Amino acid sequence: MTTNEADLIKLISQEVSVKARQVQAVLDLLSQGNTIPFIARYRKEATGSLDEVQIHAIEQRFQYMTQLNQRKAEVIRLISEQDKLTDELVGQIEHATTLQQIEDLYLPYKKKKRTKAMIAIENGLEPLAQWILTYEGSLPTLTDKALEFVSDQIDSAEAVLDGAHEILAQWVSENAQYREFIRKYTRYNAKLVTSLKEADLDEKQVYAMYYEFDRKLSQVQNHNVLAINRAEKEGVLTVKITVAEEPAVRFIEQRFIEHSLSDSQLNFVKAAIADAYKRFISPAIEREIRNELTEKADQSAINVFGDNLQNLLLQPPLKGHVVLGFDPAYRTGCKLAIINETGRVLTKAVIYPHPPAPAAKRASAPAEFKKLLMDYNVDVVAIGNGTASRESEQFVSQVVKEIDRPVKFIVVNEAGASVYSASELARQEFPDFAVEERSAVSIARRLQDPLAELIKIDPKSIGVGQYQHDVSQKTLNEELDFVVDTTVNKVGVDINTASVTLLQHISGLSAATAKNVIALRDELGRFTNRKQIKDVKRLGPKTYEQAIGFMRIVDGDNPLDQTGIHPESYKIAEGVLKAAGLKLNEIGSDHSVEALNALELKSLVDELQVGAETLKDIVEGLKHPLHDIRDGYTAPILREDVLSMEDLQVGMTLQGVVRNVVDFGAFVDIGVKQDGLIHISKLSKDKIKHPSEVVAVGDILEVEVIKLDLNKNRIGLAPIFE
Repeated sequence: MTTNEADLIKLISQEVSVKARQVQAVLDLLSQGNTIPFIARYRKEATGSLDEVQIHAIEQRFQYMTQLNQRKAEVIRLISEQDKLTDELVGQIEHATTLQQIEDLYLPYKKKKRTKAMIAIENGLEPLAQWILTYEGSLPTLTDKALEFVSDQIDSAEAVLDGAHEILAQWVSENAQYREFIRKYTRYNAKLVTSLKEADLDEKQVYAMYYEFDRKLSQVQNHNVLAINRAEKEGVLTVKITVAEEPAVRFIEQRFIEHSLSDSQLNFVKAAIADAYKRFISPAIEREIRNELTEKADQSAINVFGDNLQNLLLQPPLKGHVVLGFDPAYRTGCKLAIINETGRVLTKAVIYPHPPAPAAKRASAPAEFKKLLMDYNVDVVAIGNGTASRESEQFVSQVVKEIDRPVKFIVVNEAGASVYSASELARQEFPDFAVEERSAVSIARRLQDPLAELIKIDPKSIGVGQYQHDVSQKTLNEELDFVVDTTVNKVGVDINTASVTLLQHISGLSAATAKNVIALRDELGRFTNRKQIKDVKRLGPKTYEQAIGFMRIVDGDNPLDQTGIHPESYKIAEGVLKAAGLKLNEIGSDHSVEALNALELKSLVDELQVGAETLKDIVEGLKHPLHDIRDGYTAPILREDVLSMEDLQVGMTLQGVVRNVVDFGAFVDIGVKQDGLIHISKLSKDKIKHPSEVVAVGDILEVEVIKLDLNKNRIGLAPIFE
C-alpha cells in the first residue's frame, strides 16, 4: 500500500468514525464485486458489523477522495504544461482537502475568456502594475510613469492606468489565500436577506414569511433555503447575501500591500483591491455560499425523504385478511377491487354513492356494497385519500355498521397509485382493467403488503418528504434507490410470489436477471430449492452468491431455504442443529427455540470455526425461520367510525399515525380528511434539531388538538407524553 492510500484510508476512517481496518475491509469487498446489502448481512466479521449506511458512507467518501486525487494530478499536470509549477504550489495542491481549494489554486492558470486584465498584459502593462505595487521612491508620478507605456494600442495615460488597475484587480481576485479567508469570513458573518419582488406571483401568500427575511447564515434552516430558492425561481423574491465589506478588504490590503507606497500609489492599489472584492470575489463567494446552502438543504431534504420512504416501506403487512380497495370518485363512480389473503384479485365493481350520480344509483349503492362485503368475507376496506375520500369514508362507515361481523376500514395514502395504474407494469399485470380499477387494486395491496406494492411506484410520487422536485434529482434518485435496495434486502423476498419489480432490487440482480428468474419460475411452476436459482439464464456464480441469501423458499425441499441463512453457511447451521440435538424439520418450533437458547455459543465458535456474529445470525435464523423485520413495527390503525373536522375540539385527545416528517414538524392522520401538524417545538420535552430524532413515518401517537382553523383546514396537534 502506498503512503497516499494509507492516508486516504485514515482520513475516511476519521470522517465516518470507524476503524481504518474496517474501511480497508469494506473497500476490498466492494472491489471484489460485492454489494452493500451482501457485505452488511454476510460479511460482518470482515467489517466489524458495519451496517448499510456506514458502508455506503465509506463508498461515497472513497469515490469523492478518489475524484479529489484525480483532480489534483490533473491540475498539477495542466500547470506544469505552462512551465509555471513550483514546489510550493505542488505542496499547496497536495494538501488541499476540498475540490474548491484545488480550483482556487488553479484559478490563476486556468484558461479563460480574454479579460480586460489579459488584454492589458498583452499590451505590455504588467511591468507598470508591478511598479505601482512595489516602487518605494517619490518620483515619478503615476501619470508620468503611465505616459511611458502609451503606444499605438493604448493612446492615453488614463487608458494605461485603467489597464494597470485591471491587472492588479485580477491578481487580487485570483489569490487562493484571499478567497479562502473571505469565504470563511462570509460564512460566519453574512446574512441571507430577501425582499418582495412581485406580490402578484404569490396570490395565496405562500411565501409571506420571506417577504422581509433577514437572518444570519448560521441561523438559516434548511427548509428556509428550499422555500426561498423556490420563491426566487418563481419571481416572488429578490435574494442577497450581505456582509460588511471593510474587514474583508482590510485583510487583503494588509497582505497585498507589502511596500511603503506614495499616497497616489496606495490609493490606486486600494481602489483596485476594493474593485476586485466588489466585482470579482464577493459575487463569486456569494454564488458559492448560495450553492453550499442549497446543497446542504438538498441533502437534508433528501435524507428526510429517504428516512420517510424507508419507514413507509417497512410498514407491517396486514397478513391473513381479505381487503377491499376503494378508489373514491364523484361523477365516474367509486371503483372497487377485492383481493384475497395473497393479493389475488377476486372481483372488481363500481358503485355510485355520491352526487352527481342519479338518485337511483345512489340509492342502490349501499346494498351493492354490503353484498360485496358479505359475499367475499371482506375484513378490511382500504379507502384512497383522493377526491371524494371524505364522503366515501362516511359511506363505508355507515354500511359496515349494518353487517353482523366486524368489518373495519382505513384511509390509505393513495399517492402514486395513479402513476402506477397508467404504467406499463400495471398494464402487464391487469391488461383488461381500466386505470381506476388498477388503482383500486393498488390501494388494497399497499395496505396488505406496503413494500411489495409501493416498490412498483417511482418513490418521488409516493407522497413523503418535502421539496422533492426542487432538490438535485440525480442525488435524490441515487439516495432513494439505495433506500429501496437496502429495505428490500433487509426484508427479503418469497421467490415464488415476488414480482419482477421487487426482485430487481435484490442484491446482485438486474432487471434482466429478475425477468429471467420469473421466466424459470413460470417454467418450473414454482421453485422448490435455492439450488434451482443457479439455472437462471445469465445468473453467474457471483450473482448467485450476492442474491441467494435474500431469496426465500417457503415449504420447499430444504427448511433452511426459508431462512435468511446463506447457503454458504448451511453446513454450519447443520452443525448448530446437531449440537442442539435437533432435526432440520424442527426449526422454528417452540422446542427448537428452547434447545437453541440453551446452547453455549462461545464454544461453538471454535468448534464450527465460524465468526461470532455469523453464528448469532444463523442461530436466530434457525429459531425464527420466517422472521419478518416488519413484524416489529406498529400495525396500521383500523377504524370502525369516522370523524370530521367539525367533530374536533381544542383539548380533544385522539390516536393518530404519522404520515410525513419534514424539517419543521410531523403531519399526523387522526382520522379526518386533513392531517394535523405537530410543530417541531412541540414534539419533545427536550430540544431537538430535527423531528426525525423522535418520530418516524408510521409511528402511532396519542395527540391533543391544540389549534383549529376550519377556514384554512389547519389542525395543530401536540403529543401526549407519558
